[in-house]
Amino acid sequence: MSTKFKSKRAPGMPVGYKDVHDDPLSQALMPPEDESPEDRALRMEKQQEATRISREIDESIQESKKAYEKRKKAIKVLLLGQAESGKSTTLKNFQLAFTPNHFRSERAAWKTIIQLNLIGSIKKLLEVLQDEMDSVPQIKPSTPSISVSRSSSSIRLPGTNLTDNHRRIRMRLSPLISMEAALARKLLPENFDPERSSRDICVRANSGWKTTLERATSPDARPGSSTKSGARRISSRPGTSDTRSRDDPTAVLAACKDDILLLWEDPIVKDVLQKHNVRLEDSPGFFLNDVARVADPNYEPTDVDIVRARVRTFGVEEHKFVLENGTMGATPGSEWYIYDVGGSRSMRQHWVPYFDDVQAIIFLAPLTFNQVLEEDSRVNRLEDSIYLWKEVCSNPLLARSTLILFLNKMDILEANLNAGISVQKYVPSYGDAPNDIEHVTRYFKEKFRAYQKRLSPRQRPFFCHETSAIDTHATSAILIGVREGILRGHLQKMNVI
Repeated sequence: MSTKFKSKRAPGMPVGYKDVHDDPLSQALMPPEDESPEDRALRMEKQQEATRISREIDESIQESKKAYEKRKKAIKVLLLGQAESGKSTTLKNFQLAFTPNHFRSERAAWKTIIQLNLIGSIKKLLEVLQDEMDSVPQIKPSTPSISVSRSSSSIRLPGTNLTDNHRRIRMRLSPLISMEAALARKLLPENFDPERSSRDICVRANSGWKTTLERATSPDARPGSSTKSGARRISSRPGTSDTRSRDDPTAVLAACKDDILLLWEDPIVKDVLQKHNVRLEDSPGFFLNDVARVADPNYEPTDVDIVRARVRTFGVEEHKFVLENGTMGATPGSEWYIYDVGGSRSMRQHWVPYFDDVQAIIFLAPLTFNQVLEEDSRVNRLEDSIYLWKEVCSNPLLARSTLILFLNKMDILEANLNAGISVQKYVPSYGDAPNDIEHVTRYFKEKFRAYQKRLSPRQRPFFCHETSAIDTHATSAILIGVREGILRGHLQKMNVI
């Protein structure tokens, strides 16, 4: 005769109640019957630690949820355009307009970048002069073309026109060339690329290069006690220095300032540059017209200097903006995320992951119709911008994103047209239309408008602004309007308005 086991239930216990002895998990967690006081203390300590860790995990999850919800409400903007289209300059204008205190806190890092930009322009100038010298058998004897006095007359000679004075000044400026690579390697060790050091300062996105620069160029990091004393330690002959100051760009530039001015302002040098079709003033990060100011030992960058400074970024940079109080009508504390995507051809495959949740895309198309891509000299820069615009307009992932076109570098366009450079020569479809800024701008604006209308998966308004990103005042006014338009569209999509 079989009997069924029935667990005993204490009087008053509800039906269905199970004693802990009936639960295998509870039995496993119960302390041993022979647990000593020491073992119990150790077990309780472990339980408390486990509880603490569990609580921290829960709090972290809650914080992540809050951050995610806050980020969902933030405005996200993608900056697109080919390399050297003005994306980084536009980004700096955003910073100056809406987070000016943070923008100015990075002034020390930008000072070194500006000095390196100036040295890069000098290096290019010296390379052109060397090419000219190498093209003739012998440089003519010294003439009064360049002398100690900047006011001396310039006598043009037949042939190359360059003299021994030019050669001597070039030799005196040679320390700037060696200093550029050494300084870039020292200050930006993770980003230094000797293959590119002759053209641009190149940094990797999110590498903390500004912090590295600020740390490396702080007074405590330098051998000398001050900039002024560093400048005095340079030998009286420009271009020579002792080991303590030769890697200090402030000291070397201060010592070489007079020679740089003599060379840059010399009419013969201007003729040589024109002969070689070199327009340094059209290059990003151009400061040769500001040598007297930038090469001063007490130089401090202005806001405009920082906007004009040139750093080439590889990769995708995410910039978080927390709008500051009193910044042009902006709501303080509101968050924006702006993504600056490398514009070189090798970087364009990295754009797509940032397409799906951005509220707006600012597309920069520089109207430099007579330039070619640095990475492919067979491709016209403006034609490449139009090709990219067509890709962006037709991308189905962008159907709901607001597209904002910046026809950028209007200052360079105007300079080219005033110099008599024909648009038709580089853009045959322009035809015989007047070669002035009004007609040229209207032609390209309509061209971009037509492609957006024809290729967009769904119709959307055409927003276009004519910009010169280095003009901080005009660009700030444009960005205020852009910010308001983006915010209005964002609120409409959230059904707030």
